[in-house]
Amino acid sequence: MALSRMDDLYRQVILDHSDNPHHHGELPDATNNIELKNPTCGDVLKLDLNIEDGVIKDAAFSGYGCTISQASASMMTDAVIGKTTDDAEQMVQTFSNMIIGEDVDTDSLEDAAVLEGVSKFPARIKCATLAWKALHKAMNKEESE
Repeated sequence: MALSRMDDLYRQVILDHSDNPHHHGELPDATNNIELKNPTCGDVLKLDLNIEDGVIKDAAFSGYGCTISQASASMMTDAVIGKTTDDAEQMVQTFSNMIIGEDVDTDSLEDAAVLEGVSKFPARIKCATLAWKALHKAMNKEESE
């Protein structure tokens, strides 16, 4: 597939997740939650997790933000539901390394791997990482920022 066709495919995946986000809403039975803000652009993300016996049973997010932050949150929730918190922490690290341009195995990230191109746009990195930082902080019951 030509590079421009791959870029088009990646853009479409991002737009699909932004326009029709998966797991958007709130979890009334959340065991862990957090709200983070990106002061650079004004994005706000609230993440609810239901963790039982070290496994993320369910996840939901709400808030508002740009296409990249909303798509990233949708992709992240898809990728972590059913995973252990240890696996999810490893995914957070993989995503963080990928988004700063390191060469990593992105298979575990599922659709979120398409955000690799964001590394070429430093101003958008915080948008892409907001949901993943929220995941880390919520799993560890850290304070909201």
